[in-house]
Amino acid sequence: MKRRSFLIKSSATSLALALTPSLFANYQDQEIEYSILELMGKADIDLYGKGYSLRKEAHEAFVEMRKAAYTGGVDLKIVSSFRSFDRQQLIFERKFQKYTDGGMLPLKAIEKIIEYSTIPGTSRHHWGTDIDVIDGYQKVSGDVLVPSKYGEGQPFENFKKWMDENAEKFGFHLVYTDHPKRRGFKYEPWHYSYAPISIPMLETFRSKNLLGIYKTEDFLGSEHFTSGFLRNYIIDNILDINPKLL
Repeated sequence: MKRRSFLIKSSATSLALALTPSLFANYQDQEIEYSILELMGKADIDLYGKGYSLRKEAHEAFVEMRKAAYTGGVDLKIVSSFRSFDRQQLIFERKFQKYTDGGMLPLKAIEKIIEYSTIPGTSRHHWGTDIDVIDGYQKVSGDVLVPSKYGEGQPFENFKKWMDENAEKFGFHLVYTDHPKRRGFKYEPWHYSYAPISIPMLETFRSKNLLGIYKTEDFLGSEHFTSGFLRNYIIDNILDINPKLL
């Protein structure tokens, strides 16, 4: 059972943290140890929020960003935040079963899955720093996490404009950009990461022997992960992201 403290704290201190780049640097320079279990979403960590779950600093920064967005006519609503390994495994296995039952070869099914969904244990949502966020003021039918709905004249046009202009002031950066040369996961205009924590977490994660770790993982579809596939996945999907998050 994950420990979740539903605390909302708003203070000048948290606002200063959100707006001051030098404080970001100081935080990143701290030598904080993140275990591989923590990075893979298998550890018990403290999470904060009401209706979502984030690490304390990310939660406080989001609260301040949400307040600012209200003044701009945008209601920031998180639709996904912390996600455990087990939850990501269910998502992955459900899609793998669906695609292979539909006639796809296993490797083709995995390639289809990783257009938008991660391999369990590699999701940034495991860290408690990343959010999928929309404008709650907009009444949108169907799936809200569709890139076309964030374009000009679409329901989330104002949301995207506000986030483009303001999110980084609070430490949140778009992860999977629409840069034409970026590989890996497709463009996700809804996925933001709290950089002061996620940057050092990624640095730690990429230092781990991921190829060795995934030789011991056992879930539906994992038997098809070759060393070559995992190496390309790490380069394209984990590391080919917004350069500001590296």
